[in-house]
Amino acid sequence: MQEKAGAARRMQETKLPLHPVARETVQDRVYRELREMILNGELVPGQTLTIQGLAESFQVSTMPVREALRRLTAEQALTVLAGRSVGIPELTRARLADLRRVRREVEGLAVSWAAERIGAPELGRMAELIAQMQLAADQRDGRRYVPANHDFHFTIYRAADSAVLLGIIESLWLQIGPYFHALRASGNWHAANATHRSMLVALGRRDGAAAAAALSQDVDQAALALDGLVG
Repeated sequence: MQEKAGAARRMQETKLPLHPVARETVQDRVYRELREMILNGELVPGQTLTIQGLAESFQVSTMPVREALRRLTAEQALTVLAGRSVGIPELTRARLADLRRVRREVEGLAVSWAAERIGAPELGRMAELIAQMQLAADQRDGRRYVPANHDFHFTIYRAADSAVLLGIIESLWLQIGPYFHALRASGNWHAANATHRSMLVALGRRDGAAAAAALSQDVDQAALALDGLVG
């Protein structure tokens, strides 16, 4: 009995030969930066990227670039084009309708949750971003409008305080975000800013239902404008 107890203690005391793990691998860095480029509208439909070109830009070998592109392709953020190039996947009407339906439900839920938790700093930031988007819309400046629009929405989604929900929304935006540049000439940016103001007011008074309704209107308006542009 004593021998068994001693053996049990030795098993509990055994330490594995662990080694420090790098906080971020090269592959993770390339993936993260490409992901941010897509979310912020820096990569738009019609642009192409090559493995070699990306490797040279990031000053890395082609291996981490290949793996990052594989992950983004699996997330439907990118698609393989001719040769060794990749680009934004084609947006069909069926895919647009599916994204619209899912965004209304998932992002609407996040807005509702955010209404219970959002604070003055987030509301102040949203007001600043609305002003930035208004100026960008007046000037038809997609390089300023699209990142500000992303920042506005994700200020709300982060306030929902759900890492799981945020990850799902990021996946949706990887698929739809690059197409917001195409709305520049449609008048949608000004219409979107009206719904943004409605969201801000509703969140300020912690009215989750009204904020979610404004979000749904925002999603619907963008989808209808894009529907007239896709084949």
